[in-house]
Amino acid sequence: MKSRSLSLCGLFLGLAIATGCTPATNNNGATDTTTDPGAPSSEATGEINLYSSRHYDSDAELYEAFSEATGIEVNLIEGSDDELLERIRTEGENSPADVLITVDVARLWRAQQDGLLQPTESEVLTSAIPENLRSSDNTWFGLTKRARIIVYNTETVDPAELSTYEDLADPKWEGRVCVRSSSNTYNQSLVAAKIVEKGAEATEEWVQGLVANFAREPEGNDTAQIQAVASGVCDVALVNSYYVARLRASEDPQDQEIVANIGAFFPNQNEGEGGTHINISGAGIIANAPNVEAAQEFLEFMVTPEAQEIFANNNNEYPVVDTVAPNDVVAQFGDWTASDLPLESFGEQNAEAVMLMDRAGWK
Repeated sequence: MKSRSLSLCGLFLGLAIATGCTPATNNNGATDTTTDPGAPSSEATGEINLYSSRHYDSDAELYEAFSEATGIEVNLIEGSDDELLERIRTEGENSPADVLITVDVARLWRAQQDGLLQPTESEVLTSAIPENLRSSDNTWFGLTKRARIIVYNTETVDPAELSTYEDLADPKWEGRVCVRSSSNTYNQSLVAAKIVEKGAEATEEWVQGLVANFAREPEGNDTAQIQAVASGVCDVALVNSYYVARLRASEDPQDQEIVANIGAFFPNQNEGEGGTHINISGAGIIANAPNVEAAQEFLEFMVTPEAQEIFANNNNEYPVVDTVAPNDVVAQFGDWTASDLPLESFGEQNAEAVMLMDRAGWK
């Protein structure tokens, strides 16, 4: 597997002479350009060019397993979600990209709406992946699941006090809630899901109540929220499940100290409450992919039991294929009911969610 990291400078190589921007290089000193990321020509079929925003070293094991099983080489180009989407747009018809992997459905939906992805007709994918976890036009497919859960301080919160996302807007939680900023796509998708489920007016009322209960202005990532709960800065926080599982699996004494002070709660589990909000890592084939057949073979490999165990479990996520069990650490969360809302609808409501959060003062 060949790997490169994306540089914003490399995105606009055509402007390099005028701006003095130096093209990015890989570990061997090779130039990384918008039209030649070490990719094969359109005639080649023994390689795929994978653009991925998942920055997990464990994914390398997955790509190596694919290459061993198929003989197809994976050229990995890494970058942030926005960088990769902009790069594909800039490259246009000359893009060497075959597959895009990104996190959060809103980004996949954006790529879908911008015409950056092509439909993939595959019975393997549609039979393995639940309908609500893939796009209606088969341009993108969920590959792993993560739940948006409530983390609580075990010294200050009785889990019997917890129930739903909506309940966190109750005045009893005033000054007790920590959360990431409204610019975080995980929070945007949660709010978008509530718009789909309850309508914009009811959702805005909920968000206003939630903001009123913040213990501090939003800051940091999900791990920072967990640390804040463990240290008593706040009593509860909204985080993705795999952040908690990652800490539980860690042998670092500091991580274990954090784990000793927190509990994990899956909200909205009673009948009529809608289930716990889920999101995905997902993938699609680029509209102008030079290696379409190999790209489809890659996606189909992603839903095999072998790949699902590697892809989901090494990052403590949930497999998207229901017949594949999560790893032992994730399984300790126990059984829970997930929301069955179509994730595509979260992307459709993302813009409304962002405006709603802004009006409510969620910074």
